[in-house]
Amino acid sequence: MKTILICTDGSPFAETSYRYGAYVANRLKAQGAAIDVLCVTDINSQQVVSKGNFCRSIGIDASENLLNCLVELEHEKAKFTHHQAKLILQTALRTLKAEGINRINPIYKTGFLLDCLDEFEQDFDLIVLGKRGENASFASGNLGANLEKIVRNSRKPCLVTPLKYQPIERLLLAYDGSKNGQKMLEFIKESPLFQGLELHLVTVAKSLLDRPIMKHRLNQAAKLLQEAQFEPVAHLLEGEPEKAIANYIREKNISLLIMGAYGHNRIRHLVIGSTTDQILKTSNIPVFLFR
Repeated sequence: MKTILICTDGSPFAETSYRYGAYVANRLKAQGAAIDVLCVTDINSQQVVSKGNFCRSIGIDASENLLNCLVELEHEKAKFTHHQAKLILQTALRTLKAEGINRINPIYKTGFLLDCLDEFEQDFDLIVLGKRGENASFASGNLGANLEKIVRNSRKPCLVTPLKYQPIERLLLAYDGSKNGQKMLEFIKESPLFQGLELHLVTVAKSLLDRPIMKHRLNQAAKLLQEAQFEPVAHLLEGEPEKAIANYIREKNISLLIMGAYGHNRIRHLVIGSTTDQILKTSNIPVFLFR
């Protein structure tokens, strides 16, 4: 993992993502990790009003004057949004440099965030973004629209960050034995990102019938992590996964959750996994999502 992409809109959630992105880059300095910071101005936000045909209602001369004013207004708005994006990127660079990061590449684009990610996806290894954007105060119970789209469509891991930063000391891996779960185990074993941190490993059984097979999966995962010099604290939980995991996070003061973006029963391109969705909405810690 060498290139980290931080997506920013200048919101308080985005500003916290800079510190988490810096944390990841610092942990991976030996691998030459670098950070790209992407700020995308939504092209729709630069359109002032429709220019429609006003000739019949206000006359040709007045219509021409109005159209000229609208063109000038759009030009001024484009200049403002460009200046705003420049300030957002400057703030990101200042924060990252204060965290000891020197390899930083600011990127400004006009368009749509998801299109830009498609363009750059082959060039980065991890996406970092806040779980809500600039309209967070108006939608505190929801996830950002861009976040849901990115989690559904990106093939790369995503680190979804909360509003407040806290040092990462205890990790929780939510393991279900799926292919995503196997990817997570391999990543944790091979990457220096989580080496030396306290690692908790949980598997959730929804019923008594699930307990034997989930216990077997938990033991297998714990053995693999032990082979990689971890000493995982392993627990088999019961109940609905989102509630069981949320309770464990609170009880053990977990500072980072690692989980798959989708479970076994998923409609991959239509909806985000329900457990993932609920945990992201309610979590106050960063969530490392694998696809």
